[in-house]
Amino acid sequence: MAPTPTPPAEPEDAPDSYVGLGTQAAEMLARQRGWTSVRSVPKGAIITMEYMVGRLNFEVEDGTVIRCWKG
Repeated sequence: MAPTPTPPAEPEDAPDSYVGLGTQAAEMLARQRGWTSVRSVPKGAIITMEYMVGRLNFEVEDGTVIRCWKG
């Protein structure tokens, strides 16, 4: 039987630190801090909620991050 894969570690980062930043600045900072995937969605958008290791999600309104979460 094949071994169970170990998911890669996520960056040690506080998602709340992105709230209030502009979208571009937040995305650049997230990539610098080691996030492999960054997803920006408009406020109130309907999105899939599957958890993806290494992804950081931004909810954006008027070009500013208003909410941020892992996965």
